[in-house]
Amino acid sequence: MSEHTTDSPAVGPWRVAIAGLIGTTIEWYDFFIYGLAVASVFAPQFFPNASPVASTLAALSTFAIGFVARPLGGALIGHYGDRIGRKRMLVLSLTVMGTATAAIGVLPTYAAIGVAAPITLLVLRFAQGFAVGGEWGGATLLALENARSPRQRTLLSALPQVGLPAGVLLGSLVFLAVRTALGDAAFVEWGWRIPFLASAILVAFGLLLRLRLGESPEFERARARQGVRRAPIGEVLRAPRVWVPAAGIPIATTALGNILLVFLAGHAAARELFSPTTILLATLVGAVVWGAAVPIAALAAARFGRRPVLAASMAGVAVWAFPYFWLVETGGTAELLGATTVAAALIGVSSGPFGAYITEAFPTTLRYSGSSVAYGAGSVLGGAIAPLVATMLYAASGSTAAIAGYLVLNGVISVIATVSLRSPVSPSAEARSVHPEPDSPPALA
Repeated sequence: MSEHTTDSPAVGPWRVAIAGLIGTTIEWYDFFIYGLAVASVFAPQFFPNASPVASTLAALSTFAIGFVARPLGGALIGHYGDRIGRKRMLVLSLTVMGTATAAIGVLPTYAAIGVAAPITLLVLRFAQGFAVGGEWGGATLLALENARSPRQRTLLSALPQVGLPAGVLLGSLVFLAVRTALGDAAFVEWGWRIPFLASAILVAFGLLLRLRLGESPEFERARARQGVRRAPIGEVLRAPRVWVPAAGIPIATTALGNILLVFLAGHAAARELFSPTTILLATLVGAVVWGAAVPIAALAAARFGRRPVLAASMAGVAVWAFPYFWLVETGGTAELLGATTVAAALIGVSSGPFGAYITEAFPTTLRYSGSSVAYGAGSVLGGAIAPLVATMLYAASGSTAAIAGYLVLNGVISVIATVSLRSPVSPSAEARSVHPEPDSPPALA
């Protein structure tokens, strides 16, 4: 059988991974520019008839709904990704994301259309989350399943993970450029729409790249040997000893990441600790460190094993939680940059082996469904609720110590989940898993 049975030309594994990186960068740009605007723009313009805290919580709830939609998108897109292929679903996810993001850019505010504004915003944010739910698993799998050696398997699957900090970096740069060019008043009034509308151009470029890719050769081989599963998501959910710990792994770093990217902006503005420009600059530094740490961690995981690298990063989240907030609360720019740099490095280290570790816990014909649902569920328990919980904890206690304790708890949960998941954990085990037998995978046996 030919390695690529689709009508698309065969593409080398590195080109597939790089195309996945570009596509995920665009999707995460779309997803996280919402987070950059949620406190400063959406709270006053779409939820104006409330106290500042209530308005911020309402806006953060629309942010959270994007995470709630992720496991739903992962289940549906993953279902068809395991039945008809990875490539088509990746094209679908990027199209849905781009359409929703551009629509936010032209959405009238509460002052123009009343309650229809926040309701429509909620629907569009749900669509964003739905698209991202199918993006992560597909991009990771297409890179991993095109790999031609054990070392490539971990490293190539890490490249789409760089798309998240790259999307944050791109979004932060665009926001910073627009805010600087227009000034704060014009930016809040109408300039915030420019980064959302720019998404249409990025999505068109991403679709051109994705349409040139072929299907995963590993998926094609598995489908030729045994066909496709009738209900992939049902089989995944009947194996809680796999998907439950898999869902627990991203809780710590998604919580830390969204406190860093979302909560901190509103908190710093309310406390007058830092200017919006300083927060954006810190976000830029963090995104660069985060992205640089991913391939380094992937190389370390390929040499020493995925599980030790993952567990160390999750434990690091727990250890760094209190120092992080101590440094932020000083109000010093150097302290903010130091706190952000370490936090971003921890998130990046976890991202290096994460894609391969999660996806290979599932057999080939269930991987899209299993990894997408697990990642989406973990992101709800970590990323979705973290800014909300942090806002409520600070409002109730007046201290960031409670938020730090919350991050410590998340770190402990993720360490336990990491060591509990059965997946290739060492270089020798990874070598045996390059073409795992889909009929009898160890994790679901």
